[in-house]
Amino acid sequence: MDEARAVMDRLDRIDALQRERAHPHAVLAELRELVREAEEWVTAEREPARAAAAVARCKEALDGAIVPA
Repeated sequence: MDEARAVMDRLDRIDALQRERAHPHAVLAELRELVREAEEWVTAEREPARAAAAVARCKEALDGAIVPA
């Protein structure tokens, strides 16, 4: 499942950025890509309602993100 691998790879990149104390904008950009990739995963998932709900929760969390200046 390529979609799942893309999500896992993105999570690894986000973890690496956090360990490196990367600028919050860089982390936020990766999070946005994570949501996009998760949406692609939803289309391939056998339980689309459950997967779609998880993506919706991610989007809500991202929309509420506060990025320090």
